[in-house]
Amino acid sequence: MAQVLQVFMGGVAQGCIYGLIALGFCLIYKATETVSFAQGDLMMLGAFLGLTLLTVAGLPFWITVPSVILAMGLFGMLLERLVVSPILGQPAFSIVMLTIGIGYVARGAITMIPGMGTDTRALDVPYKGEVLEFGGVVLAVEQLVIVATTAVLCAALFALFKYSRVGIAMQAASQNQIAAYYMGIPVKRLNGLVWALAAAVAALAGLLLAPITFVHANMGFIGLKAFPAAVVGGFGSLPGAIVGGLVIGLVEALSGFYLPEGFKDVAAYVVVLVMLMFKPNGLFGESLRKKV
Repeated sequence: MAQVLQVFMGGVAQGCIYGLIALGFCLIYKATETVSFAQGDLMMLGAFLGLTLLTVAGLPFWITVPSVILAMGLFGMLLERLVVSPILGQPAFSIVMLTIGIGYVARGAITMIPGMGTDTRALDVPYKGEVLEFGGVVLAVEQLVIVATTAVLCAALFALFKYSRVGIAMQAASQNQIAAYYMGIPVKRLNGLVWALAAAVAALAGLLLAPITFVHANMGFIGLKAFPAAVVGGFGSLPGAIVGGLVIGLVEALSGFYLPEGFKDVAAYVVVLVMLMFKPNGLFGESLRKKV
């Protein structure tokens, strides 16, 4: 029973990472009705920036974390303004290919950094390697930090969209950008803020994941597991992104524990196929209808 609880906790922690990256998918989709496949690579860039500030610049961990989040938020805003915004209005396929290209460019740029880009490095955090024991169940502090941080972030996002003028304006723009624009809402500026928020959340996910899986150029491929999480939860739902991430994380962990080797790698996509067959809009997705 203790081993099952440990596997369960590991699945929850991994699911929180998937959920944080899926939040970026949902935020960008709700604001611009486009899908950004660069979220995983933005997470990777955040992890590498944190590694650089810790090892090269020698900054303390508690200064590194907000610095990375702020820097990646500014990078996301700049990326939207210079690269994404000029092609908005083009076919969706063009924007999808653009975000895939951004990911390849990010990975290529990282691998060209001498002495760091091709290596696998560990991100030294104050709580690395520490464990807590509850009734015979040994839990890694890294996993508990992931779960606690995700809970705090969800509460902060709820407060942002519920009580702040910026959050309410983002919701209005996501419902109808043209109507929001005619009501005086700065839609273009809000799109930049959404990309900044998505990049900052991805960077936070990278800092949380790095102590467990190390920092390397291909760690952004975890975004391929976060995309099913967004689909399962409902692509336009922010709470659904977290729930979908938890579902994928738990299914992966339990299938890796109970089923033969190899099932863990395909479990996420099996869940997506089942969800699309029985509930195409996801767990929290909205049914949209068009009058013809």
